[in-house]
Amino acid sequence: MGGIPGAREELDRLGRALRTQLVELIDDLTPGGDLRLLFLDEPKIVDWHEPLRYEYSSSFSGKRPAHIGAADIVSRAAALLGSAGWEVATSQEEAGGRPRTVVTGRRDGCGIEVRAVDHMSTVWFSGQTPAMALYEPEEFQWPEPVRTAETITSGYVLCYECDGLGWCPGCGGRGWAHDEARGRKNCSACHRDRVCLICRGAAQLAISQLSPYQRGYYPELG
Repeated sequence: MGGIPGAREELDRLGRALRTQLVELIDDLTPGGDLRLLFLDEPKIVDWHEPLRYEYSSSFSGKRPAHIGAADIVSRAAALLGSAGWEVATSQEEAGGRPRTVVTGRRDGCGIEVRAVDHMSTVWFSGQTPAMALYEPEEFQWPEPVRTAETITSGYVLCYECDGLGWCPGCGGRGWAHDEARGRKNCSACHRDRVCLICRGAAQLAISQLSPYQRGYYPELG
């Protein structure tokens, strides 16, 4: 796959900026949290439609100081994000039948959310970069067959399922098929094994080991 010029560098820049902002929030609102648990090391695929889209994302839970209430956490989070140039919004949601306040920040396509409740000391942080395509889509090239009529081993016949391809005849060895809703789905023919399930990738079958049912595919054997 050919990389899109500058795309990975831009996504990495956004990932670093996102982590910096999350660290500032965590250190200020829930001091003492183990920031080694804030994982933003590699982007992950979040959209399997072509071209695949990647983002950095992470979540973290910290403990607010006992003398600071949820309302103060929310107010402080909004102030920190606002002063850093983020567009800030505050909303309410239900969590276990109780209200929870959510502060949302948006900047450069990135999103940060901070959640706090009165009945628990936990403060939840989450953040993600925009989803970006990093590679140009490439048309799939069907693999060459492992065996042909000219290269088959003596005493063997080409596999009746894959006709000598060796790879799964349903997906061509990718292990997946296109799906309109999700982008990709597991191949229903090989279930991600990638090879033909009859010959297990050999592309040929020993005549002496064919079952009566399998011999029915080869009328030339008599």
